Amino acid sequence: MFKSYRPVLFVSLFVSTCLAASVSLAIAGSDGESKGEDGFETLFDGTSTEDWNGDRSVFRIESGCIVGGQLQDRIPHNFFLSHMQSFGDFELRLQFRLLGENTNAGVQIRSERIPDHHEMIGYQADLGQKYWGCLYDESRRRTILAKPDAKELDKVLKRSEWNDYRILCEGPRIQLWVNGLQTVDYTEADKEIPLTGKIAVQIHGGAPGEAWYRNIRIKRLQN
Repeated sequence: MFKSYRPVLFVSLFVSTCLAASVSLAIAGSDGESKGEDGFETLFDGTSTEDWNGDRSVFRIESGCIVGGQLQDRIPHNFFLSHMQSFGDFELRLQFRLLGENTNAGVQIRSERIPDHHEMIGYQADLGQKYWGCLYDESRRRTILAKPDAKELDKVLKRSEWNDYRILCEGPRIQLWVNGLQTVDYTEADKEIPLTGKIAVQIHGGAPGEAWYRNIRIKRLQN
């Protein structure tokens, strides 16, 4: 009698396991978390910023994300949370969302902290206001180096929601994508500008606002 139920029990357990695995994959995909990306390493694990430097009164961890800024008071100046390591050629992937009416933020690449100052110097993959998807030169030339077609970007950008940023640095060439749309393809002509530096996330000074970052991972490329 018991033997006749064993195949049924086995099939039932097998089906239940498969369904649970399918649900788990669906949940992982629904929040944008990347799975099985060959060669990528995590820079922020959702629980600790031990490998990052910055003002902990401005940056916090909430719901597995790095959050810069707040929605109550004006932000006195730019703040940066920078990773301790330096990187040369790489592909960086992350997700971002901005909260607040006039929030501005960005992702620093190939940058350095200015000694005895709150600022960083280097390239920034910009976010917010009229700068979504632009490449800005922070504290150096202080100008937009390249920018997307605003109408094309509007088709894919999800304001106040989660968006994907892909940043590719290969030699003097820097490319940016927002939600799969390439916004920048820029080649640096100035050979004096360093091709290595820190990665950081920013909240810009000004109106109250929050910049949320998650799923920050990087693939180092061969020079």
